[in-house]
Amino acid sequence: MPLRIEDYALIGDCETAALVGRDGSIDWLCWPRFDSDACFAALLGGPEHGRWLIAPQDPQARVIRRYREGTLILETRFETRDGAVTLIDFMPLRDGEADLVRIVRGERGRVAMRTELVIRFGYGAVVPWVSRLEDGALRAIAGPDMLVLRTPAPLHGEDLKTVGAFEVAAGQEVPFILTHAASHLPPPGPIDPRAALARTEKFWFDWSSVCPSHEPWTDIVRRSLITLKALTYAPTGGIVAAPTTSLPESLGGVRNWDYRYCWLRDATLTLLALMNAGFYEEAQSWRDWLLRAVAGSPEQIQIMYGIAGERRLMEWEVPWLPGYENSRPVRVGNAAYRQLQLDVYGELMDALHQARRAHLATIRSGWELQLAVMNHLQKVWREPDEGIWETRGGARHFTYSKVMAWVAFDRMIKSAQTFGLPGPIERWKAVREEICEDVLRNGYDPDLGSFVQSYGSKELDASLLLLPMVGFLPAKDPRIRGTIAAIERRLLVNGFVLRYDTARSDDGLPPGEGAFLACSFWLADAYAILGRLEDAQRLFERLVGLCNDVGLLSEEYDLRARRLVGNFPQAFSHIALVNTAANLSRAVKPSAQRPDEPAEMPA
Repeated sequence: MPLRIEDYALIGDCETAALVGRDGSIDWLCWPRFDSDACFAALLGGPEHGRWLIAPQDPQARVIRRYREGTLILETRFETRDGAVTLIDFMPLRDGEADLVRIVRGERGRVAMRTELVIRFGYGAVVPWVSRLEDGALRAIAGPDMLVLRTPAPLHGEDLKTVGAFEVAAGQEVPFILTHAASHLPPPGPIDPRAALARTEKFWFDWSSVCPSHEPWTDIVRRSLITLKALTYAPTGGIVAAPTTSLPESLGGVRNWDYRYCWLRDATLTLLALMNAGFYEEAQSWRDWLLRAVAGSPEQIQIMYGIAGERRLMEWEVPWLPGYENSRPVRVGNAAYRQLQLDVYGELMDALHQARRAHLATIRSGWELQLAVMNHLQKVWREPDEGIWETRGGARHFTYSKVMAWVAFDRMIKSAQTFGLPGPIERWKAVREEICEDVLRNGYDPDLGSFVQSYGSKELDASLLLLPMVGFLPAKDPRIRGTIAAIERRLLVNGFVLRYDTARSDDGLPPGEGAFLACSFWLADAYAILGRLEDAQRLFERLVGLCNDVGLLSEEYDLRARRLVGNFPQAFSHIALVNTAANLSRAVKPSAQRPDEPAEMPA
């Protein structure tokens, strides 16, 4: 039986990441980048598809996990009848090669340990050739990849695995260092695990100490920001939606997507989360990544890109992996990159406007590109699209997409007026008004007293909670209040918010998924903007309570199984947590983050 998704913790080096289970296993690791082929893929199949276990031989060992304060260094304490050990897992920031360090430290008594290393490159398909180097290290090679393992623990080969048994007494440490390198290069040399641990701890603690107070939620906000930093690909500044692929939105279902890419959808909320917490360098890098990714012909802007701005994200299925709890298919790549989603234009223009307001770049930086993009948007905003959730049931006129097209023109007008930038402001104003009238006429249903998912539909969509946040209409407008009330009636299930009703929506996929956690945070923001602060805080506390024992959230929550589902950890969930905490702790109107003239939160 596989571990639950919430039984995993994250380690990483800001270029890739691994998931460490409560049992001491590393079941998911892609090297050398987030989007590389996995060499440990047991998360999506059996252990034979690649994993690395270090654990006591006593199966009844008691487990306690924690991160070292302000860091991404994981400590898993195993307590047995004979003693206690702590397994320290981390990935040092790179100084050449990529390393994964595991240190077994004896705390009490003497504990019998075991290790089992199963290396399978290519998502569990490729068995490497393993040999010993002259210094005793193990080297595994297959195609372009090489892994080198150094440890004083005795190891031997058994059934295409590397296994070993050893004991650790109080005060002793047994290190394991696994290093990745290109197979055509000489084997990488050894590193000092203790020195690497000290450097890694200093880096993360120094970085996270910038995080301001968000009492009473400072600790969980800091953990979310550390998670976002870990999901950042440092060489480019791109931030992946998650480090995993194909963790199901519904256990046993087919809604299994590859999230190891960077979505424009997340642009503004990511930027605000970073800036509100004082991480302007990361915000600057994200903003620069955005401009590089979309550079080129405006007609070719995509909804997502690779971590370096790659555009071809071809989707294929991995037939030899059974999937997490038999959730098939396992997918690599994401076909949604070809979709038209009008909302990304609004996110892009909003993010660049917010960056300009925060002086993240020179005033004119990127303006010529923005002008070209707006000329294109003026031609295409009337077209149907696939919407923010990348439905696969065909294009429609999604209300939120049209609103975000309105946002694009609105932010361009504000940038031009605020910073004296050239542009056809009067024409933009006319288009902005035309879009507004179109949305009010076609996207609002008087019978429901609510905005709807798409023109002519009777279905609702949680993205409509963002309408007041982006400044489309004020929260006091009865149409906004009616929309929030309708979402409470139809999409709020057991206290959590669905993206939309998959059983009623023609989205091209079988029905069924968990409650989308970011949308639930948006409802907390909506409560706050309506002055329902007690409701907002109550919902926020309930959502924070879904974090696992080390403070991580996935994409969704399965209301029946009461488990986290979806790719993990999910940047969008943690971004929403950070922004909602900032809204509530500062008691500032949530929508003030995007429009230029903030208003006071109702008492």
